[in-house]
Amino acid sequence: MTPPVAATHSPELAHVQITKPVFNITRTDSSETVVETKEDYSGEYKFAPIQEAQVSRAMIRRYFHDMDEHTISDVIIVGGGSAGMSCAYTLAKNAPELKITILEANVAPGGGAWLGGQLMSAMVVRKPADNFLAELGVPYEDEGNFVVVKHAALFTSTILSKVLAMPNVKMFNATACEDLIVRKDPLSGGKRVGGCVTNWTLVSLNHDTQCCMDPNTITAPVVCSFTGHDGPMGAFCVKRLEKTGLVEKLGNMRGLDMMSAEDAIVNGTREVFPGLIVGGMELSELDGAARMGPTFGAMMASGIKAAHEALRVLSEVKVVDGQVIA
Repeated sequence: MTPPVAATHSPELAHVQITKPVFNITRTDSSETVVETKEDYSGEYKFAPIQEAQVSRAMIRRYFHDMDEHTISDVIIVGGGSAGMSCAYTLAKNAPELKITILEANVAPGGGAWLGGQLMSAMVVRKPADNFLAELGVPYEDEGNFVVVKHAALFTSTILSKVLAMPNVKMFNATACEDLIVRKDPLSGGKRVGGCVTNWTLVSLNHDTQCCMDPNTITAPVVCSFTGHDGPMGAFCVKRLEKTGLVEKLGNMRGLDMMSAEDAIVNGTREVFPGLIVGGMELSELDGAARMGPTFGAMMASGIKAAHEALRVLSEVKVVDGQVIA
């Protein structure tokens, strides 16, 4: 039998008494304090007072309220470029009762629509997509078969301001779609896309340098993907379908042919897999369509068509808590 081990005591600490200090700390809600402000640009401008903690709480409260509200959405739009924003605008305008979530991997939304080709500022839009510019109130110069917007940022800033002001739309930028939620499809018995797996983009870009950075999820019966042609995060959703064996093979984008490319992208925009609608340049990677280069009409029209396709899909299914059940 092992003899008991004698307990040891530190003689230095045996008689030490620790006195708990008394803290004089008061926390108040200073948000109700109103102080006179002054809008005087002659040197007497005075802001209302604010505490750093108030700023932090206001941002956190609003952001995570939106995150909580959009955990179950009606439509998720992956990619906030010209096609994705055109889709969001059309959806939100025609169906204000829908909860629409936009995921944009970049800090700045807009994709490639801040400039025209080769870093030049003008945007070329072939008719009849000029009708969408007119609806948005974007000025342009008519050149016959096409129109020219003097700076592409006019279109992008206008549509962004309109979409983000809509009460049923929330954009999470600097947020990447890392994967798709795929469940059993109650309609076909096969598989169906049922939402997106998300993470902050800086986390997504560092999975090779850090481990165990798990994602989040957003559930939705319809996902519209406009992640662009192949690139660091381009064509993400269709590439994910291929890697998981849900589509046989990608067609890969062909060389540039403006005349065929824009028609093909708009006319081909569709539900490519149950629950997943693909448009814009991402579709060219799936279908093997040509690229169109620096003309933007197809991106706008593809987004508009995707919105109508999403409305059609939603009208044909029964959804409970973001999931198609019948």
